[in-house]
Amino acid sequence: MSRSAISRPIATVLSDQLLAESMTVFDYGCGRGGDVRSLNALGFRVDGWDPAHRPNVERRAADVVNLGYVVNVIEDPIERANTLRSAWDLARRLLVVSARLVWESRDLVGIPMGDGLVTKTGTFQKFFQQSELADWIRQALEVEPVAAAPGIFYVFRDAADEQQFLARRVYSYRPRMRVDPHQMYEKYSDILAPIMSFLSGHGRPPRKGELSADDERLVIDALGTIGRGTQLIRQVTDADYWEQVARQRRAELLIYVALSRFGRRPRLTQLGTTLARDIKAHFSTYREACLQADRLLYGAGDQTMIYLPARGSSVGKQTPTSLYVHRSALAQLPPLLQVYEGCARVLCGTIEQANLIKLSVTDPQVSYLVYPRFDRDAHPTLAAAITVNLKKLSVDWRNYTRSDNPPLLHRKEEFVGADDPRRPLYERLTRAEVRAGLYEQPSSIGTLVGWQSTMAKAGVTVQGHRLKRS
Repeated sequence: MSRSAISRPIATVLSDQLLAESMTVFDYGCGRGGDVRSLNALGFRVDGWDPAHRPNVERRAADVVNLGYVVNVIEDPIERANTLRSAWDLARRLLVVSARLVWESRDLVGIPMGDGLVTKTGTFQKFFQQSELADWIRQALEVEPVAAAPGIFYVFRDAADEQQFLARRVYSYRPRMRVDPHQMYEKYSDILAPIMSFLSGHGRPPRKGELSADDERLVIDALGTIGRGTQLIRQVTDADYWEQVARQRRAELLIYVALSRFGRRPRLTQLGTTLARDIKAHFSTYREACLQADRLLYGAGDQTMIYLPARGSSVGKQTPTSLYVHRSALAQLPPLLQVYEGCARVLCGTIEQANLIKLSVTDPQVSYLVYPRFDRDAHPTLAAAITVNLKKLSVDWRNYTRSDNPPLLHRKEEFVGADDPRRPLYERLTRAEVRAGLYEQPSSIGTLVGWQSTMAKAGVTVQGHRLKRS
């Protein structure tokens, strides 16, 4: 297989910020070397081995080892597991394992062979369920893998690296900040920016060594101590803002600790220094954080407990069976609902293209909906839906791109947060559409054809986010 663009596993690693320029990469089973060339062009130190196309390259250790869509083409289960172990032996910090999933075989014609099939091109393919792939990696390596995306898993060598990634994956939200005019602050605002960023992110002042050496030196040269910089920032900002930040950071930590229960929850000593300090600052003890997080996690397994905060949520669009929310507003949901969504992400990983999340209040199920033109189109159509069933531990995919009548969105303002800058634009359009009588028969406008027919009957069209007479 020839690649003209970077592969999905490598793109996922880059998106998750797990590959720094100082790190080395080895592509185990690199095929024709498409990822090797792409990463070389980006300035990374990378090499690759392949039994057919690069057999003479030495298989050597690297910080990140990519085993991209290799295990699914090995027909012998013993050789398949040995290949996984060989790649893991070379990974100093991270192994990336990817394979094809069952839903990719729906339109594939082939002859059954072993636990897979031989395609019409003569190649063997083993298709995994998402949970099956996780179990197989776990059993072969005796290490807990982390779902990065459908069909892609990370295996970390160091527990601190794994926990830092998991903590960073929790969605965050910060209210808008207002800064009062102050001559001293304006003079040193650039120097104070790293402290401001740390305060907003962690809900506590930075300690020695938590800012970069250059930033720390500039603050000390200008103001004497980091503490004085923190005091100056608090003088020009509202105390209520920092209370909100502290509450939000506390919720983020609770969500992270709750979800860390999947697999083996780390000891405090296995956390990064800054993460451990955050937990101590907001909960006093790690034990207390774990107790509160476990209550959240158990609540997420009870549909009655899910129903109540979903019905009382100030964010998202409610239907009789579900709560729909835009990805940008996920962090504004009650913590219990964030843990509920997080349980689905533990199984399937992050769906990068999904911009709407559907939380079922009647069944233990979370769906990730892909609307590629959500920002551009007033009424975007659904391209794909990835549904995670938490009871069956299944991940299913449905494609709508071939449909002549795909589902369609209305009232986009209901999906985003209250302070989203796009909301007033969406609200104006909805008011105009209500006045035009377009929503009088809701059952007939949920799909593209029905909506187009309703607009034609009313003699209107939508241009941009404005309603106009035809």
